[in-house]
Amino acid sequence: MRVHVVSDVHGNSRDLARAGEGADALLCLGDLVLFLDYADHSRGIFPELFGEENADRIVGLRTACRFEEARAFGARLWAGVDRRSAIEGAVRKQYAELFAAFPQPTYATYGNVDIPHLWPEYVRPGITVLDGERVELDGRVFGFVGGGLPSPMRTPYEIDEETYAAKVAALGEVDVLCSHIPPDVPELCYDTVARRFERGSSALLEAIREIRPRYALFGHVHQPLARRMRIGRTECVNVGHFASSGRPWALEW
Repeated sequence: MRVHVVSDVHGNSRDLARAGEGADALLCLGDLVLFLDYADHSRGIFPELFGEENADRIVGLRTACRFEEARAFGARLWAGVDRRSAIEGAVRKQYAELFAAFPQPTYATYGNVDIPHLWPEYVRPGITVLDGERVELDGRVFGFVGGGLPSPMRTPYEIDEETYAAKVAALGEVDVLCSHIPPDVPELCYDTVARRFERGSSALLEAIREIRPRYALFGHVHQPLARRMRIGRTECVNVGHFASSGRPWALEW
């Protein structure tokens, strides 16, 4: 059996359509939506609404960790705009294209920038959405935990630590632990380009130590200090920023 794994798709439907080639299944660990491309400020929902110059400004503030200034600047731009309607309209357009690109079968969970209540409109036969749930593939049990934890970025699908920990606990023993965010290990959480620590989960780290899955797979951190490391018997792997690489990570047994 061979599965391909992607995370942080961020609008890359072209490569997503090819991501399952040569595999028996595709796993997607979230962040389908592209709100703002930090490498190309002309791409994403934000510049479509407010222009590239304003995208340059807000990226600069966030990169400098001046989050309060970034929020104030964003609030001025959004003044007089129906934010919910504008974002959901743009997200729906992206979801229609991205879900159409998913191969069959695909097993997917949410990222922190995704909007879960919209997904049922786009899920079709052959796509299975899992969050705090597990699936068996050729004798191996895969557990999925979607979403992120509260952060200064205030992205759409951030949940409190207790709710997140309950989803991790609901999985029980698994062979492969799949999540959008990494376990709370500094080397796995630090983004070398953004120059900041992203939120990792202590509940995931505890599960890795207690359950000892073969693999812990995740994304979220686009340019991590360490792309993989071993915790006990568990191989922890950042499966990559698919938006820029266009290449899935492969697991075969």
